[in-house]
Amino acid sequence: QVELVESGGGLVQAGGSLRLSCAASGRTLSSYAVGWFRQAPGKDREFVAAITLTGRNTRYAESVKGRFTVSRDDIKGTVSLQMNSLKPEDTAVYYCAARLPEYTLIYYLSVDDYRYWGQGTQVTVSS
Repeated sequence: QVELVESGGGLVQAGGSLRLSCAASGRTLSSYAVGWFRQAPGKDREFVAAITLTGRNTRYAESVKGRFTVSRDDIKGTVSLQMNSLKPEDTAVYYCAARLPEYTLIYYLSVDDYRYWGQGTQVTVSS
């Protein structure tokens, strides 16, 4: 079983930035495909960003494209989500998720694609 932990959430003004980090306790995420999802109150969990095993390919939801960047820190064995130009509609609990990929360059976009999930970190953007 893989235990994931998100960190870096908080309160920020519109137009500001936050950097979230996802780590696996006792191990590295270098062997896993990783996705970021978010869930606002009363809404379904939605896809935000994903990265392949090697980090050579990334994918983003249209709502965050150009503002968010997902990347790997190969030394730390973690995955980060850099969020710039934040908007009030970005307010949500953000989750990281991981799974062993079938192939190196595959990324996954659906909640159902992932086996391991973190507890979530709150991101609140004020206007």
